[in-house]
Amino acid sequence: MTTTPLTADHLYATGLRGQWHPVVPSSFVAPGAMRKVTVLGEQWLLFRRSDGTLSMLADRCPHRGAPLSLGKHLGDRVACWYHGVEVETDGTVSSVPGLPGCNLEGKQLVVSLPVKEVSGAVLAYFGTEEQPQPVELTLPEPLTDPDTEAILCYAEWNVPWRYAVENLLDPMHGAFLHHDSHTMFDGDTTAKFRIRETDRGYFFEKTDQRGVNFDWVELCRTGVDWVDLSIPYPPSAGPGGPFGIVGMVRPVDAERCAVFFWRYRTVQGWQRDTWRFLYKTLIEKRHWEVLEQDRVMLEAMPADADQRENLYQHDLGVVRLRRLYRGGAEAQATA
Repeated sequence: MTTTPLTADHLYATGLRGQWHPVVPSSFVAPGAMRKVTVLGEQWLLFRRSDGTLSMLADRCPHRGAPLSLGKHLGDRVACWYHGVEVETDGTVSSVPGLPGCNLEGKQLVVSLPVKEVSGAVLAYFGTEEQPQPVELTLPEPLTDPDTEAILCYAEWNVPWRYAVENLLDPMHGAFLHHDSHTMFDGDTTAKFRIRETDRGYFFEKTDQRGVNFDWVELCRTGVDWVDLSIPYPPSAGPGGPFGIVGMVRPVDAERCAVFFWRYRTVQGWQRDTWRFLYKTLIEKRHWEVLEQDRVMLEAMPADADQRENLYQHDLGVVRLRRLYRGGAEAQATA
């Protein structure tokens, strides 16, 4: 856990609270295993019992503050390596071997976060004093639609989390940074954009081109922040129509983030099997190449890049995003 005061600047740099955030792919925590993870600048322990039940605890023993992630997995609880204090998956101290019956036992002294597993990823709720209980979570439709096949891609980048989200709210970079990719080579390199409000966020879209390149993106705030976008695909990529991406970004700390991209298409039956086969054998490698272009560009940008800019009309989506997050950070800090 962090001891840094939750000022507006700190929240803006490490991520807003009072909402759900993606943590890691579910496969990162096998049954009977533990994993240390940094989220929003804080240290946490993912703990999975042998029956598959997953918990997320603050990585801090309530006795002396030693990392629980260095401890022992005891099936349904974790024992701190330092003095053997045992903590249940809900954060309750179940045993103090050095002094049985002491006043620590039976108390919930370790923070435990609500978690959900969705389409191959772990989501956790990070509350505030005003909103300690989880807010309503509406998941992206492509991750819950039985007629949609979504495949998760996960990576960690040495870049502030906001830069990764801003990159997604900047469709025009597709025509330049990704021009030599297998899908974003076509269409005009000039465009005009507009913001179109929705009941869950907003679209940032080209007014004069659709269905040719990376032409639109929707920011959605439904208990968890995510984006949806679509990129046309040639027939050689198999059945399923346009290729969609659901994207989420996890702040690691002020300088690092983790990105979650679900690549999806609407397919059923044998077409689903065909799409998955083509993706794994042919398309996935190309997608990693596109992601690498984003990573290289963003990691090469200076830390003060957003303080020395000269923006124009194509950046309306980014400006709107910054105002939204800055306003949220100031409201949470004030509260």
